[in-house]
Amino acid sequence: MEIGIIGSGNIGSTLAGYLTALGHQVLISNSRGPESLGEIADKTGATAVTTEVAAGAKDLIIIAIPNKAIVNLPKEILSASKAIIIDAGNYYPSRDGHIADIEGGLTDSEWVSKVIGHPVIKAFNNIVAPSLASKAVPPGSANRIALSVAGDDQQQKQAVIRLIDQIGFDAIDGGALSESWRQQPGTPAYCQDLDKDTLKSALQKADITKRDESRSQADEMARPYL
Repeated sequence: MEIGIIGSGNIGSTLAGYLTALGHQVLISNSRGPESLGEIADKTGATAVTTEVAAGAKDLIIIAIPNKAIVNLPKEILSASKAIIIDAGNYYPSRDGHIADIEGGLTDSEWVSKVIGHPVIKAFNNIVAPSLASKAVPPGSANRIALSVAGDDQQQKQAVIRLIDQIGFDAIDGGALSESWRQQPGTPAYCQDLDKDTLKSALQKADITKRDESRSQADEMARPYL
């Protein structure tokens, strides 16, 4: 596949390495421009490009940037895309500022979809970067870490689930995009390195009445690192 990755932080660069190793053509970008991506390109085998070029990738686009930067994306290109678009981000108010639509009830990814004018699949957001980088294992391995994939297009979700399996993790269907709050910061399913059965249970344990409280607690815990 031709895959565009928007964001060259820990998640974006780690995924670039995995995906090029699987034989995909990976185009990686960041807000500073391709000239800043030489080291990452050399390490991962990805091609450094502008955000506009990454947003025009034919088959898959992964958005792995802070929510505050979503509004600066090339929305005209993304809204017209025929590719699967994955939102791998999380909303942290202390970093991203207060986003009224999210605090009014939209999930993080519903808001991203609204801003870019294109449906998204929520994935790669509920694993910490060091685990993503170091804990990929072959299918059937004991205690394989699972990731939750949420979205409204069943075919696209299954494509992402298969890709995650190829990378080295189990993946489960996390439901519709409106249910993706269950894998957002502060929930039992968030960044816990759970196996498939335990992740399914954790998703169900999430309490929507504690959604704002959970977000605030997660934001406070993450504040020193953001």
